[in-house]
Amino acid sequence: MGLVAATTVGLVIWIVLWALGTKAIDSFMITVVIVMIGVAARMVAPSLPGNRKA
Repeated sequence: MGLVAATTVGLVIWIVLWALGTKAIDSFMITVVIVMIGVAARMVAPSLPGNRKA
């Protein structure tokens, strides 16, 4: 669910910045960074000390 929320927020930021006159590729790079942070957090979360099952 968090990854979907990160993607949605990133796309909203992209559209808003693009509407304000920023170049589309520059705005999209912000979306990519937000999604990559979400992916990294999802990959690291199971390895954190409080989340181990074994």
